[in-house]
Amino acid sequence: MTIFQIIQKPQQRGAELFALSLSDYLKKLGHSVITIALFESENNFKKNQDLIFLQRPYHKRNYDYIGWKKIAKLILNYKPDIVQCNSGDTLKYMVFSKTMFGWQTPLLERNASLVGSYITNPIKKWVVGKLYQKATFIISVSNNSKENLLSLYPFLKGKTVVVPVGIENKETAKVEWYNGHETNYHIIHVGGFTFEKNHNGLFTIYKKFLEKFPNSHLHLLGDGPLKEEIENNAKEIGLSNNTTFYGWVDNPIDYIAKADMLVLPSLVEGLPSVLLEAMMVKTTIVAYDVGGVSEIIKNLKTGYLVPINDEKLFLETMICAVEIDDNMIKNNAFELVTKNYKMENIAKQFEYYYLNIVNFNYKIS
Repeated sequence: MTIFQIIQKPQQRGAELFALSLSDYLKKLGHSVITIALFESENNFKKNQDLIFLQRPYHKRNYDYIGWKKIAKLILNYKPDIVQCNSGDTLKYMVFSKTMFGWQTPLLERNASLVGSYITNPIKKWVVGKLYQKATFIISVSNNSKENLLSLYPFLKGKTVVVPVGIENKETAKVEWYNGHETNYHIIHVGGFTFEKNHNGLFTIYKKFLEKFPNSHLHLLGDGPLKEEIENNAKEIGLSNNTTFYGWVDNPIDYIAKADMLVLPSLVEGLPSVLLEAMMVKTTIVAYDVGGVSEIIKNLKTGYLVPINDEKLFLETMICAVEIDDNMIKNNAFELVTKNYKMENIAKQFEYYYLNIVNFNYKIS
């Protein structure tokens, strides 16, 4: 098969990184995969023959006739068997192109979050519903994501399934902390600086954690629109000496492996791959029970799970995790991820649904 993977733009974000990793494994299975980045950026992915940069202006995405026409020409030239959209914006863009220029290639959307968290009014719900009506098939990243989607759009029943994220089994490299070398205990958070990741909530928790463990350090890996604001907040509340901002790094798993604990106080999640990475390298996890997190983190079995927004219990759980340092939990987590979330197996699941869509117009009963 020839497969188009559509991403927003070259950026170190979960949706884009997963699409690239999935593409590599699909190529190993013998398929031709072309990744198309729609919107303009600094192109911080390596260019190759299988990656096309359209460099379209993001602010024109709702009326970008030229960009939609370019997509139609790519469809005509490459004749893909299936087009996979890897975010809501990419689905909308491809639906507009398909509607305007009439190409017939099946559209698959990867639902990697909680759609309901972004539906703010009835008009937006109606518009998003129209987009989903144009999608041939939906692959949700977790059962929670799937059920959230179906609660909004019951008409999607019969054309949505769950395929989780996957992780590559590779050796980690030795890295050095940017700061906090003399610290006894290292805590890491990996994620974009957006409201969903709840950095300010993490600061509230960590400031109190420092009262118990003053010789600890918080390492924040990621980038995003709120980074400057959150950096300023860290200074204002006196966390500068115990907190380091890294920006994006090429292989965050190397730092996760070096850390004593990974924290994830997110308010919205699908099924974050960063948790799988922490499980793979046996780093303790404390996370809010949101989205599909509970599908991989079983409290006191594969990590520590806290009800969303319970900052007091999150703090107590972090302290407990430090004092107990339970190797059995880490080993359970490692066994789970190596058994069920290997990327080569996830790619085969995608391939299965691609083939059924292309050959049999597959629908679930």
